This record gives sequence, structure tokens and C-alpha cells, in this order.
Amino acid sequence: MKQMLYLGREHYAKREFEKAESVLREILAADDRFADVHEMLGVIAHSTGNFISAERHFERALEINPNYTEAALNLAVTYNDRGKYDAAREIYSRIQGRPATTAHALEPFALGKIANMHADLAQAYVDSGLIREGIAELEKAVDLCPEFADLRTRLGALLREVNDVAGARAQYEAAVAARPNFVAARIQLGVVLLALGEPDGAEEEWKRALEIEPENPQAKMYVRMLAVARQKGSIPPPRASGEPNATSESERQPDTQPDET
Repeated sequence: MKQMLYLGREHYAKREFEKAESVLREILAADDRFADVHEMLGVIAHSTGNFISAERHFERALEINPNYTEAALNLAVTYNDRGKYDAAREIYSRIQGRPATTAHALEPFALGKIANMHADLAQAYVDSGLIREGIAELEKAVDLCPEFADLRTRLGALLREVNDVAGARAQYEAAVAARPNFVAARIQLGVVLLALGEPDGAEEEWKRALEIEPENPQAKMYVRMLAVARQKGSIPPPRASGEPNATSESERQPDTQPDET
């Protein structure tokens, strides 16, 4: 049983849901008292749109362990998906009413799960055209897991959509600080730096991205674009070492800013 639990959790952690589900169902057939097994099966069912099965597993997880925060949050989300809004609000209020637990006191796995739930909700808002609500949810996710560079990069992209370029830059820089080899953050940081009139900084980020992923098509395209723009004189040549950035706002050429892909 221990071996099967380890294998099921390992497949689940790798998001190999089909393999995980097969093992986890074998475990339940032998013993129905593992709250985390029900919780994982609930997540798998939810990911395939089987909300009824997901609801049943999350409810059973909470029967076994009433203080299982992840299962409670997932159940609330599932209730919302099924239109059971009153039941969802009751679950949320029950979680918030636990005085001994704050979000940051949870174990890292639970924090990561909750952060990703905020990120999923953010995407739902964005898909509905509610960008600022999506930003608010991603900010909650980043607050829970500031080391998640991918979440910071997604937040930066949304901040750019509402023209908060300085905020986007801060998120991309924090993402690079958290994961120096995260190419997506470096590429987008370069885009923002170019928009802010700092082509040398942009080029540095893109070239660093190419050091990490030599065949990255986006970084290669941006480096080539910058070289062509410099040849045409629409962007100043690289500054000598130690030379201050004297580019004025009037000298910047917005038409050289690459579109985000």
C-alpha cells in the first residue's frame, strides 16, 4: 500500500493524471480512508470536467479530514462550477473562520495549490474580459508564492495590458531573480525595457535568453529586429561601457517595440 501511495502521488505530482488515477483507484478499492487520495482523484476528475465525481471525492476527503484546506477550497470551486453558490460560500466562510490557520502558515504544497487556483481564476476573469479582476487574483497568487516565476510573468503580461509598464517590469525582474534561467521572463523583460527606452538592457536580456536556449525563436527574432532597427538609425547604437542612458522620451520610437507573442 505504501508503494502504491508513493507511486500514485509521484504520477500526480508530475501531472501524469491517467497513470495516477489508475493507481489511486486501486488504493481506494483496498482502503477508502485516505483523504489525500480522494483529493487527488477529485482534482483529476475536475480537470476532465467531471464535476459530479470531483464533488463526491472532495466531500469524502473532508469527511475523513474536516481540516483539509486544499480539499475544502477545491470543493468550493467545484460547487461554484456546478452553480451551488450558497454551498460554495459556506465552505469559504468555514475556511476563513479557522483562527489557528493563516494562508502563509500552510505547508508549501498547499500554498502552491491555492496559488495555482488563484491563477486559474485569474485566467477565467481574463477570458471573460475582466483584466483588472484577473490581475487581482494573480497578485494573490504571487503573494502566496513569490518564488513562482511563471505566475509573476503572467502577472507582468496582464499589467502591460493595462499600461502599467513599470509594474510589469518589477514582476519580470522579480521572476528573473527567482529563476535566472526562466527564459520567458527574460524575453518579456526585454520587451518592457525596449518600451521604456532601454534598448541595451533589452538586448542584454534577449542575449542571455539565447545563452540559456540558443534556438529560442522569439529571442532570436528580437535580437535581429534590434540589429535592423539600429542599422536604420531608429534605435541608438549600443552605449560604450559606463556611458549614461541619455535617450529622451522624444527620441524613443514606439514603432520598434515588438508585439508580445
